Amino acid sequence: MVPTRVVVVWCPELVVLADDPDRDAQGFEPVVAAVESLVPGVEVVCPGLVAVPARGPTRYFGDESRVAERIVEVVAARTGVQCQVGIADGLFAATLAAQRGLRVPPGDSVGFLAGLGIAELHQPAVTGADRAALVDLLHRLGLRILGAFAALPVDDVASRFGLDGVRAHRLARGLDERLPLRRPPPADLTVTRRFDPPLERVDAAVFASREAAGHLHTALASRGLACVRLGISACTEAGEELHRVWRYTESLTESAIADRVRWQLDGWLTSRGSRPSAGITLLRLIPEETIGGQALQRGLWGESGKDDERADRALVRVQGMLGHQAVLMGVLGGGRDPTDRVRLVPWGDGLTPVRDVHFPWPGRLPAPSPSRVPTHPLPAEVFDDAGRALGVNGRGRLTGVPYRIAAEENLPPRVLSWAGPWPLVERWWGPGGGRCCARLQAVLGAEPVEPSTEPLAVLLAYETGHWRVEGVYE
Repeated sequence: MVPTRVVVVWCPELVVLADDPDRDAQGFEPVVAAVESLVPGVEVVCPGLVAVPARGPTRYFGDESRVAERIVEVVAARTGVQCQVGIADGLFAATLAAQRGLRVPPGDSVGFLAGLGIAELHQPAVTGADRAALVDLLHRLGLRILGAFAALPVDDVASRFGLDGVRAHRLARGLDERLPLRRPPPADLTVTRRFDPPLERVDAAVFASREAAGHLHTALASRGLACVRLGISACTEAGEELHRVWRYTESLTESAIADRVRWQLDGWLTSRGSRPSAGITLLRLIPEETIGGQALQRGLWGESGKDDERADRALVRVQGMLGHQAVLMGVLGGGRDPTDRVRLVPWGDGLTPVRDVHFPWPGRLPAPSPSRVPTHPLPAEVFDDAGRALGVNGRGRLTGVPYRIAAEENLPPRVLSWAGPWPLVERWWGPGGGRCCARLQAVLGAEPVEPSTEPLAVLLAYETGHWRVEGVYE
């Protein structure tokens, strides 16, 4: 029998940050400004990714590779950030090329894409679509690379996978998701806002972005249109003119428009390298490119979203008066404890969980979840019928039969029934050996037990020799 050899690599300096588009957009603005100082026509796809048409810079610098080298040099010199440049036909192929630092010759994008894995279709930041389910289905059908998917007839793809499948099929073939719309949008759709006093604070910019975005979205929807390229222009009190274009392959919803306006204003007002010298006095939202917005029309049975819109406007108004962090909502994510699965984010921000809720998470608390979770777990003690304090031994078993608990919160003391304990060991590779605890669910009642008394279920955790109440089932 050959012994198994195991290599464990430990990187204590590694820090994993939660997804924060606001932080990323603020830090990315100097990079965009550096690229724009070298080449015109910069379009921001998402925080961390910009697109530039190659024809103009190539004519000036003489070669696409030289353009890429100059961009890397300028960004590094001005911001200290290392970036990668990809050159290919189309945004999708160019994005995948940038992830690899490649230059794909003209006309070779189809061959470049053909050998890549089918999972590359799932690029929400670029395509605006969550295609994880589609990728999983294609993989189970035996289509492991983009070339195999691109070889399917378009009619078969449409009948089996629908509209989103057809769009993904176009990407696999090296095409844009939709044909470009050559008709310019009506000029009267531009939304203009003037500010007196000038905008100098981020919280004021948040309120301005929500109001202007709502007005633009309403104007577009009234004409059956949706925006896919949004121009954001601003003028400062000192006469400075700022302009940026944000690109999106899907239809920009009201929330998506507001996010991009907020990110841009935040970047301008807080960026070190490109911050204007005075406050913003004028803001313009310009729909640079529009498509048919039939998918955004109202429901057939009436204005079902009116109450939601009224609530949204009211909460945005509260944010404008009290600050962006004044209105928070919970986002459920992955994890093993009820205390770390919920993340509070400001109203209007992306509802992206810190950790994927669909991961296995061995040892996760099963459903149903506690209806009340204290901010800080409550100290408690568990006793048997003789009054001896109970714990959990090294084999993960209780040292006795629970009979009564004592907690700081006013909980019924008598243990009517219980289940567990269930051991939980996580992050054993980290400093200090990680965490090792055991959970116990108990149904509590009054003492003496009375038929009219409503029982109460609680979640207990035993760790480092102490019991805590982590949740209450009401």
